[in-house]
Amino acid sequence: MQSPFFPPLILRNIRKILPDTETLFIIMSSWELPDLDAGKIPAISDSDGVNYPWYGNTTETCTVTGPTKRDSKFTVSMNDNFYPSVTWAVPISEGNVPKLTGIHRNQRFTTWLVAINMATDDIIILHTIKWRMRLEIEVNPNVPQGQRAKLKEPIGQEQPQVLTKNEPIPPSALVKPNANDAQVLMWRPKNGQGEVVIPPRRRQ
Repeated sequence: MQSPFFPPLILRNIRKILPDTETLFIIMSSWELPDLDAGKIPAISDSDGVNYPWYGNTTETCTVTGPTKRDSKFTVSMNDNFYPSVTWAVPISEGNVPKLTGIHRNQRFTTWLVAINMATDDIIILHTIKWRMRLEIEVNPNVPQGQRAKLKEPIGQEQPQVLTKNEPIPPSALVKPNANDAQVLMWRPKNGQGEVVIPPRRRQ
């Protein structure tokens, strides 16, 4: 029997624009997940797009061949790097005049560490881990590059929490598409309907 350990990464409420007392983006561009935002699905996979539904297949997995005669220790790990890309200009304009005045990010993640029986496909949830990424950047497009951005609160991030009670994995998080293939870049003007700038590479 083989039991590889996989930590799939699931995104909930990704890239929601949340109005608050500090920042309200009336005219904005945003990366959105339409089915997730509309409540059609509760979660979407952040798989690498190859090893569905798992986050990766290097340090993220470990194969155990049993039965084992004694207790054994195995290590799995994942590294989720934050590499966003934001344009200075309005994404639907033909010019390149800096107009960006702020960046807002509020993203929640759930990761499951599981064991899967390769003979039966049974999945056993070992741990459920949650964390959140919040980012506020104030931008002055009228000053030289290198001086435009100012990090606002929160400066520090909430640390991951291992839940005392495991949560089930939503079926929508185990199938294609992953978040990168399903996301849409929208332009939302002050008046009128939003406009799709970059359509999804793959639909649900």
